[in-house]
Amino acid sequence: MTRLRSDRLSLAERLFTAACAIGAIVAASDRATVTLGAQAAAPPAKTAAVAPAPAKTPATFGIGRPATPAEIAALDIDIGPEGAGLPPGRGTAADGAPIYAARCAGCHGKTGREGPNDVLVGRLPGDAFPFARDPRAPKTIGSYWPYATTVFDYIRRAMPPDAPGSLKNEEVYGLVAYLLAMNELIPQDAVVDAASLPKVQMPARAHFVPDTRGQPKQTAPRRP
Repeated sequence: MTRLRSDRLSLAERLFTAACAIGAIVAASDRATVTLGAQAAAPPAKTAAVAPAPAKTPATFGIGRPATPAEIAALDIDIGPEGAGLPPGRGTAADGAPIYAARCAGCHGKTGREGPNDVLVGRLPGDAFPFARDPRAPKTIGSYWPYATTVFDYIRRAMPPDAPGSLKNEEVYGLVAYLLAMNELIPQDAVVDAASLPKVQMPARAHFVPDTRGQPKQTAPRRP
């Protein structure tokens, strides 16, 4: 009886020992699996990227063609405040009145005051310049524009809006004369041309000054 119990205990001990060994093997296998999984999930080591060489800018992009002298001349029509660039020609208010009625009145009104687009005619009492304080004050040719030559430049370049640049120089001179006369800046019978237009004194001229922001400041020379 004692021997049988001893055999049973030995068998139990052997089974327990075997179970512990199997558990140890399983645990070691789990640890190995976790380690391999972690290694597989880890991102690969980064290598230093080699920056590509900058592309060389081509001399041309193969788009378009050089402008011809005639094309450049058609666009190079700006007029300076002192009249540089004014073309030959002349016009009077009587010349410009029918052109205004046919090509301009539909947008600016019969007398240049009615709109619906910009009001062109009208001066403020005493030629006041309240625009910084009163944004509702009408900015007409007579009250706001500083140079009469700008009227010619703008009309020739941009008017009428449905066919800009279509007016002949004589027609533009006539329109300018008509608008200046309507603003009581020149007599009704005045002739406007390249010589007389720059001499028209606009009431607002003194209110515009050159913008010198960003330019080097003038310093007085040092005394010896």
